[in-house]
Amino acid sequence: MSGLFRFSGKPGKQSYYVMGLCVAAMWVVLLVNQLLPLDLNRWGLQPRSLSGLIGIPLSPFLHASFEHLAGNTLPLLLLLFLLVSSREDSVLIVLVLVALSGSLLWVIGRPAIHIGASGLIFGLCSFLMTVGIRERRIISATIAILVTVLYGGTMLAGIIPHWQSGVSWDGHLGGLLSGVLAGFVFSRSRGA
Repeated sequence: MSGLFRFSGKPGKQSYYVMGLCVAAMWVVLLVNQLLPLDLNRWGLQPRSLSGLIGIPLSPFLHASFEHLAGNTLPLLLLLFLLVSSREDSVLIVLVLVALSGSLLWVIGRPAIHIGASGLIFGLCSFLMTVGIRERRIISATIAILVTVLYGGTMLAGIIPHWQSGVSWDGHLGGLLSGVLAGFVFSRSRGA
């Protein structure tokens, strides 16, 4: 593979741009949704509904409010930066995490419209932790420790059902599980 999906030894600038453009697109979508008489959030993920399948790729770009997106932006930028800086196939990993976490949410989710990038955030956290444990490389392990310190408590609290009204704990759980699974697929375990 070439281009966005692989590089030789160091991250390609285009991967940083793609990740930055994705986060910028989230803000553009929110602004359009707030300023125009549209209800783009209706395209969010609706579990076990054929029309809700479109929400698998779209839901990370949809947010309920400026506060919702602002709360997701910093962790998302930090985690994407760590991913792009440490993984050759970072764009592919993000695509897999979005598809897998969205698919899991579509299967296990409560009947509601699920929106927001927190499923992706939980997927990135658990992916980086899993890779750090399995690969046992200095960079991967350091990133895993950093992510655990910064977000470990939030991850545990975020998957508790009905912890906070209006929060998609089932989306968080789908993201967490998809990150662990992707971490096993994309990492190389170094035996003891």
